[in-house]
Amino acid sequence: MDLDEKKRWAVELLRQKNEEVGRLPKKDDFDEATRSRIKAYLGPWPRALEGAGLKPVKAKVEKEKK
Repeated sequence: MDLDEKKRWAVELLRQKNEEVGRLPKKDDFDEATRSRIKAYLGPWPRALEGAGLKPVKAKVEKEKK
């Protein structure tokens, strides 16, 4: 399985869980191994939810350089 397939797997898993529980999936909705794989393929939990299209992408705020 290549990286794109792994990402699609993680996205599908998050979307299925979203449908199943009727809310944004929480880390605790998955066992440790599955949670770790999702985060490995999609990044930290908030980014994983954004990547799955379940949460709006948060705009990055650049810090003012002094």
